[in-house]
Amino acid sequence: MNLFVNPFHFSSISENPADMLGDFYSDNFERGRLEKDSMLVNLGPQHPSTHGVLRILGELSGEYVLRAEPVLGYLHRMHDKMGETKTPYQFLPNMGRVDYLHPIAWNWAYVGAAERLAGLQAPERAEHLRVIACELNRIASHVMWWGAFVLDLGGVTPILYAFEEREKINDMLQIITGSRLTMNYFRFGGVGADVTPRFARLVREFIPYMRERLKMYAKLVTGNVIFRRRLAGVGPIDADLCYRYGATGPVLRGAGVPYDVRRAEPYGLYDRFQFDVPVGDSNCCLGRYQVRVREIEESLKIVEQALDGLPAGPIIIDKAPKPNWKLPAGEAYFAVEGARGKIGIHLLSAGGKNAYRVKLRAPGFSNLSLFAEAAEGTLLADALAILGSLDLVIPEVDR
Repeated sequence: MNLFVNPFHFSSISENPADMLGDFYSDNFERGRLEKDSMLVNLGPQHPSTHGVLRILGELSGEYVLRAEPVLGYLHRMHDKMGETKTPYQFLPNMGRVDYLHPIAWNWAYVGAAERLAGLQAPERAEHLRVIACELNRIASHVMWWGAFVLDLGGVTPILYAFEEREKINDMLQIITGSRLTMNYFRFGGVGADVTPRFARLVREFIPYMRERLKMYAKLVTGNVIFRRRLAGVGPIDADLCYRYGATGPVLRGAGVPYDVRRAEPYGLYDRFQFDVPVGDSNCCLGRYQVRVREIEESLKIVEQALDGLPAGPIIIDKAPKPNWKLPAGEAYFAVEGARGKIGIHLLSAGGKNAYRVKLRAPGFSNLSLFAEAAEGTLLADALAILGSLDLVIPEVDR
């Protein structure tokens, strides 16, 4: 007898679990395709290891994964459609709610697309501030992933350190953004607030502090023999798999491909700064882990350079768009490197008060798409490690 299992209740539901899945799943889990003695398992949609309202519908043979298919839609908010029914200023706060761990990258993507369409150029000082804010936010995102990933594997202590680092960064970003989560710092033609002496002092103090913490991370987690043996060789994701699903960011770089939007399609001032693009020594979970930890150090380098070179001047152009601003007719695409990969926004305007079409390209969606293939044939525990190594933020995946 097969079992249909949800995260909180285990019971025998049906002799044939496919009967319980409804028409939506009939093509993938019909009666004839279920293996003998296999078991259907629901991971989520509310489960700590899914990092949000994600559901993984899996077929298991003992502890081995025969199939594992992500099920989306539990958090869908129709951001694209809201972008077509709101003015640019009304829609801009939405960007902080797409990816709550790296909202400033989404700020940049939307503002960058609108500025490219309208031919606007932010002042030099604003460009430096954009880089500083975005990289600090990237560090916070990677640190939170570091703690949560180890927590997925059973290690509780690192997440406590991760929150400590994140709170320090939020203390800084709150000064210039006024928020600690759904930040809305960018403006069309500049940024919303200038830095203060306290902000600059906190950043200067944080950089050497974080570098010392990375040494502690290496001793506590990265060099831990149990941790390394748990991840080495688990969940190989090669470049071909990434290309087929459009995976980017640390997932692609973990496969050995040095693609980073900040280098490949430079925007802002990134072409002026010296930083490396880390790639994984292996394409397994451990390789993806190493990429993200090394990227924290690279972001620290960028913040340091941007702060050292911060010029005087305005933080927004003199003739900045007003709240009733209408996008000029035309279309534009703008991409940035988010903590999870390539963020892209395509704007199409007919010259009205709202954009005719807004298309958001979320890296997490593409990265998650390869999970079904990557998890096939693995142990269930290893499938969870693979899922965690993708660094998923479900509001971004679902949009």
